[in-house]
Amino acid sequence: MQEKTGERVQEAILETTGLTREFRGFVAVNDVQLHVRTGTIHALIGPNGAGKTTCFNMLTKFLPPTRGSIRFKGRDITGMRPAEVARLGLIRSFQISAVFAHLSALENVRVALQRARGASFDFWRSDRVLHQYDDRARELLEDVGLTEYAETAAGQLSYGRKRALEIATTLALDPEMMLLDEPTAGMAHDDVDRIVALIRRIRAGRTILMVEHNLSVVEGLCDRITVLTRGRVLAEGDYATVSKNPEVIAAYLGVADA
Repeated sequence: MQEKTGERVQEAILETTGLTREFRGFVAVNDVQLHVRTGTIHALIGPNGAGKTTCFNMLTKFLPPTRGSIRFKGRDITGMRPAEVARLGLIRSFQISAVFAHLSALENVRVALQRARGASFDFWRSDRVLHQYDDRARELLEDVGLTEYAETAAGQLSYGRKRALEIATTLALDPEMMLLDEPTAGMAHDDVDRIVALIRRIRAGRTILMVEHNLSVVEGLCDRITVLTRGRVLAEGDYATVSKNPEVIAAYLGVADA
C-alpha cells in the first residue's frame, strides 16, 4: 500500500488490519490499524495499560493475535514465528536490558554477529575463527559510542550504555526495521540525550517503530505518532497534531485547564 504525502509517495513497510488481542475476555488491543511508512521513525504512545507492548509482541510474533493481520514489506507475517520475521529484517529490542553481563561489550556484539551468520555451532569453534567478527563488532560499538568500553564487562556498564549496547547487538542482525521498546526508560537526562542522538545516527536506511513515554523524545525524534488508549487507536499524526488533540490531552497528557 502507498500513501501520497504532497508530491511524494511513501510506501508502508509495516501494516496491520483489525489487530486484536483478547485475554480471557479482556480486550487488550482492539481493532488496531497501523501504517508505518518506510524510512520514518514512528512512535507508539499512550498511558500505562494502553496496549503498546502487547502490540509490539504481536508485531514481532511473540504473541499471536486473536484476530487481524500483519503485513511486512507486503508479505503476510501473521502466522510466522519470531525467528522467521527476524530473518525478514524485522528486529526488536526489549524494555528490560538483555545483554550477557559477564561478557565484554565486544563479545556481546560478536555473539549477535555469529547469530546473524546462522551457524548453530560457532560457539564451539576456535578463537581464531570467532575473532573474524571482531572488526565488524568494533565498528558497531563505534556507531553507538562504546568504543572505549569494548573490553568492559556488560554488567559494569551504566544503564544507558547497556541500552546502547543492546542497540548495537540489534544492529548486528542487520535489520531493515527496528522496534525499540522504551529505549530511554529509567535513564538520566544525559543518557536520554545520548540514546536520542544514537537513534538519529542509525536511522539512515532503516525504519524505526518505538514505544516511548518521554514526550520530549517523541517530539524531537519522531515523524509520526500513533496514540493508543484502552487498546484502541485514539489519534495519529505528527507531534503538533496529536499534542493538540483534546482527547489525547485528556487521556495521556492530563486534562487541560478549562
